Amino acid sequence: MTSTTRNKIYKIGAIFFWIVLWEILALIINESLFLPSPIRVIGRLISLLKERGFYLSIWFSLKRVFLGFGISFLLGGLLALLSHRVRAIELLLDPLIHAIRSIPVASIVILILLWISSRNLSVVVSSLIAFPVIYTNLLSGLKAEDRALDELCMVYKPSLMKRLRYIHIPQISPYLFSSLSTALGLGWKSAIAAEVIGLPRGSIGERLYEAKVYFSTPDLFAWTLVVVIAAYIFERVILSLISYALRRITG
Repeated sequence: MTSTTRNKIYKIGAIFFWIVLWEILALIINESLFLPSPIRVIGRLISLLKERGFYLSIWFSLKRVFLGFGISFLLGGLLALLSHRVRAIELLLDPLIHAIRSIPVASIVILILLWISSRNLSVVVSSLIAFPVIYTNLLSGLKAEDRALDELCMVYKPSLMKRLRYIHIPQISPYLFSSLSTALGLGWKSAIAAEVIGLPRGSIGERLYEAKVYFSTPDLFAWTLVVVIAAYIFERVILSLISYALRRITG
């Protein structure tokens, strides 16, 4: 048995353990209003799968998070490159990065709602939350580049494409994937939290809020499960696409 297969078995076993523990606690409490059983939550999730609004809500939130992440990725990468080249830009951005990291998501949501409609709230919030992670990690990667390779480039003067392909991208790739893995999770969670506060019509956040208002705990758990699964798939897809793109560039 390979280590990869063993790790997969361990992960499946860990998931099974927590589901069993969840079922035991549900039986002990014996009140679905506080803790519905896994079977009841799965049953409610299956019912949701038959509703057209279920998929529309997921698409509503997913496309906005994707757009917000794209903005933060492009902006973070560009500003990291500029900060690496110009020290004054890094010093100028430093207080802003610390401020964004420190401000609670709820405060950011309330402030943004003063300027834009709730329908685009998750775009702005997800991009703001993801931006500092991407910026700081890429800047660290650029600073960690081997200076000897830069000196070698000054001697042989390769084209910009070759420098990117064989020198810069391979060196910053670990920092890139580290930032993306963290930023994707934070961006997704903050976007859903923003939707719960702003309540844009047709969003996952609205469905979560409705479940809370009507004390529909199985719905609340089912939609939370959807958020977890969607976040995992979203992260895997984005990382796989970027990994494929980097292999095509550097291969």
